[in-house]
Amino acid sequence: MSRFSLKSADYLYEPDKKRFFNEKLFTEVAPRYDAINRILSFGRDQNWKKVLVAQLPPIAHPVCVDIACGTGDIAQMLAARYPDAQILALDLTEQMLLRAKDRRISTPVLWSRQDMMHMAVKTDCADILTGGYAIRNAPQLENTLLEINRVLRPGGIAAFLDFSKPKQRALQKAEFWLLKLWCGFWGALFHRNPEVYSYIAESLNRFPDRAQLRRIFREKGFAELFSKRFFFGVIEVVIVQKESGAR
Repeated sequence: MSRFSLKSADYLYEPDKKRFFNEKLFTEVAPRYDAINRILSFGRDQNWKKVLVAQLPPIAHPVCVDIACGTGDIAQMLAARYPDAQILALDLTEQMLLRAKDRRISTPVLWSRQDMMHMAVKTDCADILTGGYAIRNAPQLENTLLEINRVLRPGGIAAFLDFSKPKQRALQKAEFWLLKLWCGFWGALFHRNPEVYSYIAESLNRFPDRAQLRRIFREKGFAELFSKRFFFGVIEVVIVQKESGAR
């Protein structure tokens, strides 16, 4: 029987409530997180993350920060791409980090329980920052992007993989119900509670559409370098660069 009983619609409007919701939710799903990502994506999740990492620039000794690292698969890919990197991987939930620490990674990774909105990281220190399904779950998107801007060096790269919201209202509605039903089915099957995964639809419903997200990136000091959509546009990789002099 699932221990998770929170209703996502009651917790996604205010930053403190959303942070609390995220911590409870991802503690619940941590044991099945990798498996459910494969199921929900029809086995494509790892390929999307590989595209994200493959598009990162060649840097000899980068400082990398992976936010909302989950069980650590992107951090592991970063370690393979950059053998001489310093890698810091952050997540809000201890249960995710415990599973991440079990990965066999040749390049040392520092795993740390932190909130992506308030990182214990020096200003202008990171060359690369990554986030898989991260910024959609940020308690407050604009403030999180400002924090990411603070952490990155001028010219630093931020790369995100997440669900993508179309501009057209009819397509938004269709996407919402597709995710609500598909994800809710697996939540009911694995946890006896559809809310456990159908929250994805609710969180995307409150997330900017593609055009709005680009505008927010520009306002927070980032220039878009690359984007690619998958799964008929439901998933997108977006890579941006911190503009010189931006703070």
